[in-house]
Amino acid sequence: MKSIAFRNEQKQQQTLTPRLQQAVRLLQLSSLDFAQEIHAALGKNPFLEAMDEDEGATPVLAPLGALAEPTTPSGETDTLSIAAPDQVAVDDAARDHDGGTDDGQPTDDYERDAWQAPGSGSRQGGTGETSVIDMMAADMGLRHQLHTQLNVMHLTERELMLAKVIVESLDDDGYLRDSLHELCAICDFRPTPSLSEMERALAHVQTLDPPGVGARTVVEALLLQLPQIPCHQERSLAKAILSHHLDRLVKHDTCGLARELGCSAELVEAVCNRIRRMDPRPGWRHGGASAQYITPDVVVRKVRGQWVASLSSNIVPRVRLNQMYADLFQRHREGQHTELATHLQEARWTIRNVEQRFATILQVSEAIIRRQKQFLEYGALAMKPLSLREIAEEVGLHESTVSRVTNNKYMSTPAGVFELKYFFSRAMPTATGGTCSATAIRGVIQTMIDQERAHEPLSDAEIARRLARQGLTVARRTVTKYRQAMRIAPVEHRRRLP
Repeated sequence: MKSIAFRNEQKQQQTLTPRLQQAVRLLQLSSLDFAQEIHAALGKNPFLEAMDEDEGATPVLAPLGALAEPTTPSGETDTLSIAAPDQVAVDDAARDHDGGTDDGQPTDDYERDAWQAPGSGSRQGGTGETSVIDMMAADMGLRHQLHTQLNVMHLTERELMLAKVIVESLDDDGYLRDSLHELCAICDFRPTPSLSEMERALAHVQTLDPPGVGARTVVEALLLQLPQIPCHQERSLAKAILSHHLDRLVKHDTCGLARELGCSAELVEAVCNRIRRMDPRPGWRHGGASAQYITPDVVVRKVRGQWVASLSSNIVPRVRLNQMYADLFQRHREGQHTELATHLQEARWTIRNVEQRFATILQVSEAIIRRQKQFLEYGALAMKPLSLREIAEEVGLHESTVSRVTNNKYMSTPAGVFELKYFFSRAMPTATGGTCSATAIRGVIQTMIDQERAHEPLSDAEIARRLARQGLTVARRTVTKYRQAMRIAPVEHRRRLP
C-alpha cells in the first residue's frame, strides 16, 4: 500500500519579478511607445512629476554592471540595476520594506535624476518668439481643394451636389473606387439621379486640379494628364501607348512599340519618358499619405578623430520623483495606505528603469560603433559581419537583451539614419577563406547596377559571375533576393535605348 509522505526540496529556477518585468517591457519599446508609457505613468502615479526644461541638466549615464537574463532563485529580489548587484539587492530589499531610510529620505540617487521629456524642444524659444514650424502653411486636404474649385464653377444646384457626392467618394489617391451605380443608389435626391447625370458630374470632377483626379483606373488617370503634353504628335502616341500597348510600356519594349506605332525608337522613348513622369496618384499632392519621420535614439559624431555616440535629447524623458509627496507619505505612513505605498514603489522602479533603458541603449550602440568603424568611414561596402552574440559577450548582456535593445531603435550617422539591427549581418565566405557581410555584398550589387550601361543592364546571373570574379561566392537566386530587397527592377525593366 502506497503511503503519503512530505519532503523538502531546494531548486533554482528562472523568475521575473514585477520590477524586472517592467524593465524588460520598457527596454523593448520604441521611442514613441516609451514616451507614451512614461506619459501614462505621469498621469496615474502621484509620486512622479515632469520637470520644466530649465530645471537641472541631463545626467551622465553610468555604465551598466550587468544586464543578463535573471537566474536568481525564486523569491529573491532581482538585481537588475546599474550599481553592484549584491549591494543593490540589499538596498532594494531594505527600501521596499521600509519605504526609504530611517529618516524618511530615499537613498536612491536615481530618484533625484532629471530626464528630458520627449518632444521637450518647445516650438517657442525662451524669448517667446514663434518658430518657423508655427508659420508653416497647413495642408487643406484634397477634398477641401476640390470643393473650393467646384464652388466657383457654373453648375446648377443639382449638378453641384452630385459632383460633391463624387468628391466625397474619392480615396486618398484621388481615385473613384465606387461604381456610379452604387453612388446613384446612395444619393438621397428626388428624383433619383440617373447614370448619365452621374457621368456628367464625374466629368466635371475630372476637369479639376490636380489632373487625373476622379479616375477609376491608373490608365484613366494617366489619360486625363495627357493635355499637359504640348506636342500633338507626342500626345497622340502617348494615348495610343496607354490605350493599346501598356504591356510593352511596362516591359520597356521600346523597339517593339516603335514597330507597332510605325515611328522612330527615339520618339517612342521620349514619349515613354513623358508618361513615366506623370503622377499615378494625383491625390497625394494634397493631403495624401503623410510622411512618417523617425526620431533617432542615438546620434553618432566624429570628435577629434574618434566616433562618439550620445543619446538624442529628444527621446530621453525629463521625469523625477516628487520628493515632497514622498516625504509626506513617509511621515504619515499608516497600514491602510497600501495603494500609495505601491505607487511609491512603482515610481522608484520607473526612475531606475528609465536610466537603465538608456544606459543599455548607449552601451550597445557604443559596442556597435567599435565593431563597425569601417562602415562609418567608407559606407556599406566596409560593413563587417556581426552577430548579436558578439555584442552580448562584449557588453556582458544576454542575446535576448541585445535583441530587445536593437529592435525599433535608430542611430543617426553621417551616412543616414539606420535601425540598430541594420548593423548586424551574417558572415558569408569568400574565395580567399575570409568572410564578408551580406550588407557589403548588397552594396557591391548596388554599385554594379549604378555603373551599368543603360542599354546593356546586368542580369542577375551576370552579377553573380562578376561577384565570383571578385572572390565573393553568391548564388544567382541570392543576387535576385538582394536585388528585390533593394527594390531594384529586373534587367528587362532597366533597359534603355543607347
